[in-house]
Amino acid sequence: MPSKKPILPYLALIMGIICLSFSAMFGKWANAPGPVIGFYRIGLATIILLPVFLYRKWKMQVKLPITILLFPILGGIFTAFDHGTWNSSLRYTSAANATLLGNTAPLWVALISWFVFRQKLRGLFWLGLALALGGAVIVLGSDFIRHPSIGLGDLLAMAAGVFYAGYFIVTERGRRKLDTLSYVWLVDLFAAVTLLLITLGMRLPLSGYPTQSYLAFLGAALVSQVGGYLSIGYALGHLPASIVSPTLIGQPVVTALLAIPLLGELLRMEQWIGGLVVLVGIYLVHRSREGSEVAELAATGN
Repeated sequence: MPSKKPILPYLALIMGIICLSFSAMFGKWANAPGPVIGFYRIGLATIILLPVFLYRKWKMQVKLPITILLFPILGGIFTAFDHGTWNSSLRYTSAANATLLGNTAPLWVALISWFVFRQKLRGLFWLGLALALGGAVIVLGSDFIRHPSIGLGDLLAMAAGVFYAGYFIVTERGRRKLDTLSYVWLVDLFAAVTLLLITLGMRLPLSGYPTQSYLAFLGAALVSQVGGYLSIGYALGHLPASIVSPTLIGQPVVTALLAIPLLGELLRMEQWIGGLVVLVGIYLVHRSREGSEVAELAATGN
């Protein structure tokens, strides 16, 4: 008899996608500046996971010389700018657009790897890139025509995708030095510190928000940051990346569907068409780079 495939990793994958898809909901509900949302989301998650990090550090005798800390520091800076710009985009554009364009990181990862590290790219990548950018033009163009501020939100979301790509390129090298959980916790720690400095530098208030905002901060930390990333991490540890990565591309679709009843955001036909073209392009980019660790990481989304 053929052995049954364990169902728990698949359930974790589905749960992770749902948790990550709620990121935009919490960002909208928070109704606060982007860097503030990012600081509370990552900062609270760092505190929640501190006992786990300390236990693993003690059990695995993890040492943290400055040469190893360099990678989490850089990763934390990229993560901070990613969350700051992406959460800011939610004030101008829809949850679906922000999630879709924020998940273009695989495109920028591949382009940076090609331009900086001279990695060879297959023809399938260029086809995927053309489709993804073409779809993004449809989404961006329709939004700029409708209202320039919505287009600004789309551009901020794409900028977040570029910062996210920087995080994954650094992580591809940094994860070789540390176990995944320790590395991610350190990245979040330095990201929270960076976001705090950005918030203070921009003179943004850290207090005085309504109860709904603080509940949204906590929800983003517990559900999206802790629940989402732990679920996806578990799935990646038990399922091949060839299953996990393409499945995660569906996150913007789940966000778009959730935004209809939860936020009252309905997408226009051109947004559905442009979004579908972008997702097909991202999928082809993943297919063209199967086996690359950084490409597999870049599917996790915001």
